[in-house]
Amino acid sequence: MVTGRHDGWAGMDWKGWQDHDDIRRQLDQGADPERWGGGRALHRAAVFGSPEVVTELAGRVADVDALDGGTTALWEAVLSGRSANARALAAAGADPWRPLIGGWSPGRLSLAAPTPDLFAVPAGERGLTATERTAVQEGRRLVAALGDIHYDGTGLACVAGIDAEEAIRRLEATPGGARPAELLDDPDEYDMEESLQIIGVTSVPGGCVVTQPWGYAPQMPGVVTRLSAGTVCYGLYANPKSGDQGSIARNGVIEGSDLHPGGGPDTGDTSEEVLASYLYHYNAVACSCAYAGLRLTDARAVVGPPDIWARLPQRDYWTR
Repeated sequence: MVTGRHDGWAGMDWKGWQDHDDIRRQLDQGADPERWGGGRALHRAAVFGSPEVVTELAGRVADVDALDGGTTALWEAVLSGRSANARALAAAGADPWRPLIGGWSPGRLSLAAPTPDLFAVPAGERGLTATERTAVQEGRRLVAALGDIHYDGTGLACVAGIDAEEAIRRLEATPGGARPAELLDDPDEYDMEESLQIIGVTSVPGGCVVTQPWGYAPQMPGVVTRLSAGTVCYGLYANPKSGDQGSIARNGVIEGSDLHPGGGPDTGDTSEEVLASYLYHYNAVACSCAYAGLRLTDARAVVGPPDIWARLPQRDYWTR
């Protein structure tokens, strides 16, 4: 994608931030070291660039810790797992211990990373709490257990505290009577209304997962509200066209919709939300499972085969 027409970065795509010689040439020819495509060039380089490019830009900006969307370039490097870029920014004077979102600084966030020794911890700086260390350990375990799975087009409902049989009872679904193998082979050959009625349900440590590898039915309001009676349910639809879409239902009431699981921390997040967003960055499935407190040991509940295939009754699930 070509962006940055008015700041001297015309023709730059994400790969271009790796080319130090080209970046330096464009800067020498008048490209703005402060701006790129409506944001900050240094933030962009922190995520997509090489350490050499980051160092080049950091030496040309007025403030290496300038904010863009409430975060510094160093925060973005840490969040994206770009350790070499984070070190380059710190060497250029960026402050690892400046609090930004939910009380977290880039340095403290890095303590939850696979490279917790990224920065020297100054005297008086608090480390992770016991609760946070436990969350980090579980986050790494869950991400590893799920592995690298393909889930585009999948709908999920992650429900705390109930098993597959209870989920089917709450949905008034009929076990069996489905032809999931044929649907999985070619879901487009089936009538959409019929295919959306078929779900898989699996008991997992901490609760259960309702899945539909070909559609969004598990995240429909009438499904998540029924499942969440007396508990909490996180719904996910991995929309192939518009990206991951999340929702939260608690005790039969929708608490959140149009969420973006795996999208990273947002300004205004609590401390707990920041840590969870960091641990499950770019991993919408793990984020959804973790929110409901599910401790999956593998990916079967998501990718199949489920414990039980069942058919939902026909009703209007959009108005509950």
